[in-house]
Amino acid sequence: MLGLLLLYWIGKYFYKLAEEYNKSKWGFAILGIVVYYGGIIFFSLIIGIIFEITSPGFLDTFNETLLSIIMIPFGMLSSYLLYQYLEKIWKKNRSDLHESIDKIGE
Repeated sequence: MLGLLLLYWIGKYFYKLAEEYNKSKWGFAILGIVVYYGGIIFFSLIIGIIFEITSPGFLDTFNETLLSIIMIPFGMLSSYLLYQYLEKIWKKNRSDLHESIDKIGE
C-alpha cells in the first residue's frame, strides 16, 4: 500500500510540473515512476555489490523486505533529482522564450 501511495505522489508531482510547462503530462508522470524504480534497482545493485565485496555471503542471510524498505529513499532521491533537473531546465527555457517574445516589437 505504501508503494502505491508513493507512486501516486511521484506521478502527481511530475504531472503537475509537465502541466505547468506545457509538456506531455502523462509521459512525464510515467517517467518519474520509471526513474523511481530505476533508482531502486541501481542502488540495490551497488549496495549488493558492496556488501558482497566486504563480507561474502552476507546477502544470503539478509532480509529482502528490509532491503526493499532501505531502498525506498534512494528511489525517491532519484525521482527528486530528476524533478529538480527538469524544473531547472524548463524554467531556464521559459525565461528565454519570454525575453525573445518581448524583443519582437523592437
